[in-house]
Amino acid sequence: MRIDIISVVPELLESPLGHSIMKRAQTKGLLEVYVHHLRQWAVNEYGQVDDYQYGGGAGMVMMCEPLAKAIDQLSADRKYDQVIYMTPDGERFEQKTANRLSLSENLLIICGHYKGIDQRIRDHYVTMELSIGDYVLSGGELAAAVIVDAIGRLIPGVLNDETSALTDSFQDDLLAPPVYTRPADFRGWKVPEILLSGDLKKVEEWRYEQALQRTRERRPDLQEE
Repeated sequence: MRIDIISVVPELLESPLGHSIMKRAQTKGLLEVYVHHLRQWAVNEYGQVDDYQYGGGAGMVMMCEPLAKAIDQLSADRKYDQVIYMTPDGERFEQKTANRLSLSENLLIICGHYKGIDQRIRDHYVTMELSIGDYVLSGGELAAAVIVDAIGRLIPGVLNDETSALTDSFQDDLLAPPVYTRPADFRGWKVPEILLSGDLKKVEEWRYEQALQRTRERRPDLQEE
């Protein structure tokens, strides 16, 4: 999979995408991530990519021309399954969306900044608008990093144990059950006996019941039809 990201602050993406599982995915050649500085397509020698909004009001707006040029140039080399714009008023990003996007071959992500991007880019280029929550960030870079991480870890071969992703929270609309590791007794706090029994069937039944109980208590909306 290849993911291209357009940003005015590409430095914000260096650490999230350059370590841990995302680094491993790229080292293995399973995921390619390219971050493009929007100022490459600036409208003048000063690197301008934003301007005042028509009608007045506080805050600058990312201009049409730089974004259109960037998308056109990148699209000339490959066809994108989705052109994604990170925005607070987008569709709420969920595990099901990550699962679906992980099957893509090429994705393009636009990171908003300032007061956002010119609406005409959204109208004519963007095919999916995503939000990671009901709050506002300084820009779309951190949100884009969340999207890339959530998608990238689902690519076969990225995780050492591919079944791990299948038992994550929100898969099958359930939160993950409690997990324990050694020692079995710490300060008198003991691991549930069932997990020490060696009976895999009973362990799985216990984990399912715990996941169901935790979901009912903490996120009942996941079970609503």
